[in-house]
Amino acid sequence: MLDIKVLGPGCTNCIRLEKLVCEVLEENNLEATVEKLITFDDFARYGVMITPALVVNGKVLTQGKVPTKHTLLHWLTDSQNK
Repeated sequence: MLDIKVLGPGCTNCIRLEKLVCEVLEENNLEATVEKLITFDDFARYGVMITPALVVNGKVLTQGKVPTKHTLLHWLTDSQNK
């Protein structure tokens, strides 16, 4: 099971990223826990300086942008197989 964290204070792109993650998980029957982290302490814990950011299984995969659905699916399936 994937451990996914979406980091962001609630801006438009942060909301888009969280929604995209949920869509990809549902459409591809991937099991994951998804947590939204909104405090600057949370961001600092992962070394994130720009939001939105995506952390999967403890690894920061992106920050400052929303990936395409195709790219996100690739990252999640790759992380699931590790």
